[in-house]
Amino acid sequence: MTLPLLPTSLVGSYAQPEWLIDRKKLAGRFPPRVRARELWRVAPEFLESAQNDATLLAIRDQELAGLDIITDGEIRRESYSNRFATALDGVDLDNPGVALDRSGHPNPVPRVTGTIARRHPVEVDDLRFLRAQTDRTIKITVPGPFTMSQQAQDDFYKDEEALALAYAAAVNEEIKDLFAAGADIVQIDEPYMQARAEKAKQYGIKVLNRALDGVTGTTAVHICFGYAAIIHARPEGYSFLPEFENSSVQQISIETGLFIRDTGLLCKSFLRRDAMRERMVTHKNADKSTLQSGE
Repeated sequence: MTLPLLPTSLVGSYAQPEWLIDRKKLAGRFPPRVRARELWRVAPEFLESAQNDATLLAIRDQELAGLDIITDGEIRRESYSNRFATALDGVDLDNPGVALDRSGHPNPVPRVTGTIARRHPVEVDDLRFLRAQTDRTIKITVPGPFTMSQQAQDDFYKDEEALALAYAAAVNEEIKDLFAAGADIVQIDEPYMQARAEKAKQYGIKVLNRALDGVTGTTAVHICFGYAAIIHARPEGYSFLPEFENSSVQQISIETGLFIRDTGLLCKSFLRRDAMRERMVTHKNADKSTLQSGE
């Protein structure tokens, strides 16, 4: 499907209906980093069917709103990251660890006790369901390796960069499978690159590029200031945004354009990289960059 010059899309998630998830209970806690199955209102034996129904409603809402790029709304997730992060080998799910959330409060998190590895595709079935329900351009999101490494207690690697690179290898495998299953765009969610920008500047781009190594489809990265209901202070700008000039990602997704201090730098960086890509790649999807914004 041919996209307009300025295509519209959700950043990724869409509100889950009250009949599917206990929204009051979800709002009364910090975002889950480990599994939180108690949030679902539907019995386990009917949960997949209910999630399919809610996902279909989210898809139709996006189509009715006229969005050009459709997501699955992340309806099946208790948070943007925990479903993927807890599906990996090397994590002790029965004895979670603790890490500080970006709000500064301790939160239960996956405890890494062995080599991080992807046991099986995690979101491919979600992508196939989305692809079967719409003929529009589709996007799916995956949690970023830097962010997942910050949302974990490391009892194995004892090295933050090594842990992040291990997550990146797992994300890389997932992204390749998502494109093979029909994704048009895969977005990596990296909110902690904004939350912990100084640490991300040390090795975040190296980790992001490892996650994108050998990937040929259209990719995006999302950074944000955090959930407004929890993180009330808004910084003056996106402190990590200029760093993406050195990444191999093709699109940037943010929640607001009001805090971009230097649009010239952003445009210059991506126009220069697109020109380089034009010379090096003849793939039909080696295309123009898109700056996305959403709710």
